[in-house]
This record gives sequence, C-alpha cells and structure tokens, in this order.
Amino acid sequence: MYDINERVNDMVSDQRWGKGRTAAVALGAVVLAGTAAAGVAQAAPAAAHGSAVPTCSASGLQVSLHRNLAGGMNHQGAVIQFKNTGSRTCALLGYPGLGLENSKHQALASKTVWGNTWYAASPAKKAVSLAPGQSAEAVAAWTHVNTGTSGATHAAYLEVTPPASTVHKTLTFDQWVDGGELNITAVARTVPLNG
Repeated sequence: MYDINERVNDMVSDQRWGKGRTAAVALGAVVLAGTAAAGVAQAAPAAAHGSAVPTCSASGLQVSLHRNLAGGMNHQGAVIQFKNTGSRTCALLGYPGLGLENSKHQALASKTVWGNTWYAASPAKKAVSLAPGQSAEAVAAWTHVNTGTSGATHAAYLEVTPPASTVHKTLTFDQWVDGGELNITAVARTVPLNG
C-alpha cells in the first residue's frame, strides 16, 4: 500500500505537476482521498502499517463494558474491552467509533471525540497484536450534568465500532449523556487511569 505522505511528497517534488494551481488541486485530491479512507472508526488497517498481522474484524471480537468508572463533577466513564475470540492473532490500531441508540435500537444524535478523557490520557496510536483470548482496551467518558433535560440524551444502548471497522457491536448502556458527546482514548493493551 502506498503511504499517503510519500504520495504527497512525490507530487510536490514531481516536475510534471508544475507549480501553483495544478499542484494544489492534486494535493487537495490526495488529502481528500486520505480522509475518506479513514473510515468510521479512525484508523488504517493494522496490516497497512508494515505489520503482517491482519486487522481484527468485528466478528472476531467480543466487546464489553469491562469496568465502570465513576467520578465527581457529573463525570461517568467505562473501560471498553476488545477480546480476540478468533482462532488467530489479529491487531487493532487507532480509535473506536461510538454511537448511541434508544430502547428501540434507533440511532440517537451523538458525537465522538478522540483523545484524552477525564479518566485517562490517550496512549499513542500503535498496533496492538491480540493472540486468541487476549484483550485490548480504550477508556470512554461522558458527563451527565443535564440528566432528565433536553440538554442530555438518554441512551439504552452504546454502539462500539472497533478501529478500522464499519461494523459495530451493541452494548446495553442505560445512561444520560450531555449533548450526546462521548470521549474515547485510542486502543492499547492497557490504558492507565489518572491518579
């Protein structure tokens, strides 16, 4: 697979692209193609980063809310675990996608923010190889200041899309979420919790 950064460098230095507008249009097309290739749960497949280990498919993972995290100041969170239930080693790289559903499994308005959460700093994005039976995790967080008001979304289920996948797992999730906003760290073998 051709690295997007290499392609941009080639285009910028290649004389046939000339200067000015043509190079800018070509560069914009490469950037848009790279953005579109990112997918729902942000990450390129783990195998595309020089690893011979295939990317974990959603069907080969058990996803669970492994540990609930409570906190002051109307914060709530959970450690989301991704367990390889397949028969061969696979890898995860990047951030999971998250979404909310009501009790009828209809999608609710939500927003996922990738990076640090109230409970944990996001680890660097790097491939995590999972042998059969091994797990990785990410830490999710949200606030619920506006419980019971129009400022919060009441969800019955949480959609969790593994990195580099377009298929999600649905977990029971009876929670109020302010503005439907969910924060999530990158996936790692373990994500250290703050203090």
